[in-house]
Amino acid sequence: MDRHKSVMTQKSNTDMQQDEISTYSKNFQGLAPFARANLASVNLLPLAQDLLTSATEDNTNATLLMNLSLALQSLGQHDLGIAIQAEALSIKRVYDLTAKHQPAKLRLLLLCVAGDIAENTPIDCLLEDTDIDIIFYYVSNDGALSSPIPEHDLLMVGICESDENAALLRALTPALSDWQKPIINHSERIVNTGRKVASLLLQGVAGLLMPSTLRLTHSTLANAMQENLPLSHVAKNTDFPIIIRPLGSHAGHDLERINNHQELGDYLARINASAFFVSRFIDYSAQDGLFRKLRVMLIDGKPYIAHLAISSHWMIHYVNAGMYEDAQKREEEKVMMENFDAFVARHKTALEAIYQRTKLDYLGLDCAETSDGQLLIFEIDHVMVVHDMDPPDLFPYKHDIMLKAKNAFRAMLIQRCEPH
Repeated sequence: MDRHKSVMTQKSNTDMQQDEISTYSKNFQGLAPFARANLASVNLLPLAQDLLTSATEDNTNATLLMNLSLALQSLGQHDLGIAIQAEALSIKRVYDLTAKHQPAKLRLLLLCVAGDIAENTPIDCLLEDTDIDIIFYYVSNDGALSSPIPEHDLLMVGICESDENAALLRALTPALSDWQKPIINHSERIVNTGRKVASLLLQGVAGLLMPSTLRLTHSTLANAMQENLPLSHVAKNTDFPIIIRPLGSHAGHDLERINNHQELGDYLARINASAFFVSRFIDYSAQDGLFRKLRVMLIDGKPYIAHLAISSHWMIHYVNAGMYEDAQKREEEKVMMENFDAFVARHKTALEAIYQRTKLDYLGLDCAETSDGQLLIFEIDHVMVVHDMDPPDLFPYKHDIMLKAKNAFRAMLIQRCEPH
């Protein structure tokens, strides 16, 4: 642990009491408290420094190390957080997150993969303040589930789709084929959330638009630019403008709109990646010039709204869309959330098709409405963050809306465990 300590050089100014540090040493916290602190602009650095000091003194405490890893990743200290996570997982691979309300109604076994916090479904953010115990089981790279398996009532596969996880998900499929407990999000169905697969899967649905996503190598694109070939020569039925991102990127990292050959050449010169996802750019701005992106969750096939983000830029993330600063935007989100049934009615066919074709019990959609009334899908995924953590003084309308999603997920888990 000493080899990590130099990265965090500032002296801790926290007045945290020893019993508070003891909580992080004894009880796995999950992502939720760190996400909540970030949303409230709480400085996590003093906590991380105190946890690092404690971990230096007790480097065999896997629970402490996992909590420290989450704190560091929430601070943006990605590499250090992953390194400390690896130390924790070398000690043990199972971490219990005890429900706030006891006795627990049931125990959910969540299969996870080592790595970034974006790699796994952050279901604890949705299940805060409930009576559901969550057991985080970090599966080894070969997909082997070592005995004894923790006691549980049902299992959920929380591992994201990626090239790195493909073999692991395939290995899990036979292991889970005759599982004795109910399963949420079967491992063989998670491939349906991949950008390329999803864009093929969701074609041909009335009122649904998801441009085909092509996977192209750096050399293929670079050669086309050097020879001044039309983009359609390497990307069938695709022309500028396009959106492009490296394989495996998340949260808009290195995602850009490209309008011509020159911009594409400049992008390829700047971005060091072996391959990219490329798709046609769809202008989904409204008459006022603003872009509106919704996050919708399909829980057992039924849609629930998580948020509406409004921005003058086409690439929207809720935290940088100005929702916290602009009361008018929040009022529009409030109206949308309170009248979400109308949105569902407009896009009933598209939403039902997404559920039927992906066959996933819990799935997130980042989407928008086009000017001609279609449901434009940017991404589908089961690892999107869904929470009820926004400050109630700014978002008084959100709690009751998010409670619907929380209760729906809890009800689905309970229903799956009932005898049939």
